[in-house]
Amino acid sequence: GDIVLLAKPVTLTEGDRVTLTTDVPVATDGTSKPEKLLYAVSLPPVHGQIEHINYPGVPISSYRQLDVEAQKVSHIHDNSHGAGKKSLR
Repeated sequence: GDIVLLAKPVTLTEGDRVTLTTDVPVATDGTSKPEKLLYAVSLPPVHGQIEHINYPGVPISSYRQLDVEAQKVSHIHDNSHGAGKKSLR
C-alpha cells in the first residue's frame, strides 16, 4: 500500500535539541501496525545529527515510528557549518 508521511519543519538555533514527536513527523502505511514503520535517514542533517536519547552523541541512520511515539529520537543542532537558525526537514 501507499505510505503517507506528514511532517512540519522545525527551526533550531545552534546548541538546540528537538525531540521528534508524532507531530514531527508522523507516518502511516495503511496497515494495523504503524509502530513498525522504519525511517531511514537518507540525507543526514548538515548542521548536527539525529540521535537516540539512550545513546547521546552517536548519530543514527534509522529509527522506528515506535521510537518517535516514545519520544526517544532527537535532532541536535551544532555549529559544524556556520551559526544561525536552520531548518530540519
